[in-house]
Amino acid sequence: MDEQVRAWVEGYVRAWNSNDPSDIGGLFTDDAVYLTEPYAEPWRGRQAIVDGWLEHRDEPGQTTFEWRPLVVAHGLAVVQGRTGYHVGDRPIYRNLWVFRLDDDGRCSEFTEWWMREPDGRGAIGDSAQQPEGEPTQHDGEPA
Repeated sequence: MDEQVRAWVEGYVRAWNSNDPSDIGGLFTDDAVYLTEPYAEPWRGRQAIVDGWLEHRDEPGQTTFEWRPLVVAHGLAVVQGRTGYHVGDRPIYRNLWVFRLDDDGRCSEFTEWWMREPDGRGAIGDSAQQPEGEPTQHDGEPA
């Protein structure tokens, strides 16, 4: 399952940086539910997820994402991440993703929490501010 989670997160980052509808849609089951915040109205179904994603997309190269799994068990994954933006005032966000994968490695439920770091500006990769452990870094360059 750890490899399945790694492959899914890498696919997510690839879709994040391509905004390709097939990359996005390929991550999710037909009836998946995606919450952009815990109490937000969810996007329900693959097409709604693709549409919502594209409506709120980041452009390729705008972000760098570092992550590490906290929990992986019985199809459930909890991932801690850190997103640095390379635009505007260069904000940095901490992320927590909770998601469920089916046997084929597609996500059926996804909820994300994102919190801006206080004075969260600057270069991603500052080891004093990275999540503990060894994060996996993905530059915002299209794959």
